[in-house]
Amino acid sequence: MTDVPQIYRILPEVILTITGVVIMLAESLLKKNSSRKPLGWLAVLGTLAALASSQWQLGLPAGTAFFGTVQTDAYSVFFHVVIAGIALATLLVTLDAASPDAEGLGEFFALVCFGTVGMMLMTCAVELLLVFIGLEISSISTYIMAGFRRKSAKGPEAAIKYFLLGSFATAFFLYGIALVFGATGTTAIPQVAALITSSQTPVLAIVGLAMILIGLGFKVSAAPFQVWTPDVYEGAPSPVVGLMSTAPKAAAFAVLLRILYVAFPALHNHWQPLLWWMAVLSMTIGNLGALRQQNVKRMLAYSSIAHAGYLLVAFTALSPDGIAAAIFYAVTYAAMNVGIFAVFSQAGGMNDRLALIQDYRGLAYRSPLLGGALAFFLISLIGIPFTGGFFGKFYVFASALHSGLVWLTIIGLINSGIACYYYLRLLASAYSKPVHSDLLDGIPRTSVPLLFALLITVAATLILGIVPGRVLAGAKAGADALVPVSVNTALK
Repeated sequence: MTDVPQIYRILPEVILTITGVVIMLAESLLKKNSSRKPLGWLAVLGTLAALASSQWQLGLPAGTAFFGTVQTDAYSVFFHVVIAGIALATLLVTLDAASPDAEGLGEFFALVCFGTVGMMLMTCAVELLLVFIGLEISSISTYIMAGFRRKSAKGPEAAIKYFLLGSFATAFFLYGIALVFGATGTTAIPQVAALITSSQTPVLAIVGLAMILIGLGFKVSAAPFQVWTPDVYEGAPSPVVGLMSTAPKAAAFAVLLRILYVAFPALHNHWQPLLWWMAVLSMTIGNLGALRQQNVKRMLAYSSIAHAGYLLVAFTALSPDGIAAAIFYAVTYAAMNVGIFAVFSQAGGMNDRLALIQDYRGLAYRSPLLGGALAFFLISLIGIPFTGGFFGKFYVFASALHSGLVWLTIIGLINSGIACYYYLRLLASAYSKPVHSDLLDGIPRTSVPLLFALLITVAATLILGIVPGRVLAGAKAGADALVPVSVNTALK
């Protein structure tokens, strides 16, 4: 292995950890009623440094560090960049939406940094126990951020529900790891693959894999483990929802890909049917549930369940193209979902003054910028050509079709058609004839941080829809780094 200092393998995590610690120390030195926004800018600088260091890691030779627990390659770096970009956009939106002297704002910025560290560790870990540690760091941060609106009853309710159900799912994940260790004597992902074959499969390993799927299914809000999603999304502030609906999901999907395709490729006959049904249930329950919602955040909560189903379609393809499609779709969904919650954050603030679909009536006339951005993200979520959502769904369904999953593709296309209704309903409300509304009249002027956040998300969604080649090439490089040729042969 090339002699590379081990600290280089986790450089983005180190930078963000230091940034979070500095923010916590600086918070204690500030006066009670002084502005906390400088701490937010410090978090932005730290995230930019982590993003730059992630890009720099591409120049490093692929390899492991810290006794083979972390691995740096095109796969982990790709997700590092995605997660750091989501955290950056979230921080910029929060700088605009939150009151400068809001209670706990400094801690909020630190929690974003710490949560990002956990998500990054999940994507580069090749040791199941380190995956668990990263999952816990990420989860604890998001549990706290979900309850940021302490003066609203929905905030603590969301945090408690998320914590209780999240702890339950984490227990399944940890028990799954224990059973895998009992079956193989190791928790190192590459070694698990070497010890489990299709001809000799311990029952403990199958049960352990099933429990791991339950734990990660909760984290990605895939059916039938999605019951927490609408209530938590409704109670958490919009910037937090934009973060938790994308970054933890991207990290969890990265872990799921690594576990299924690297640790358990020999058991694909067991886990592929499970993922097939999870994909169908997630798409169907998500889209049908969204049809009945009047609250925009609950509607997008069900939408996120459906999009988790679309991603699982790519998982079932059992091919490098399917892995690349899943990675690409994770990026496109992150860009458009963070963007749409940036619009909600600006329009409704941290307290979500605009909660219902009808509250957005005439938004495009009151604020053409926000109305136009909202329309663009909605048509991307639908999957209209020249947006990232179109190519994301195209690659997912194409990979499934090439693998012979015709019925799954048909079900996915039908669900995509159903989703048009509730997305277009919100779009129609935003462009309907404006009515006098004290809520819309209270929309503040767009600030520089929000402009940057919208620029990042709109540009990413547009580029992914017009010239997706470079990102798709990165996704394919990540897929090739994740799954060697020998594993591809075993899956066929």
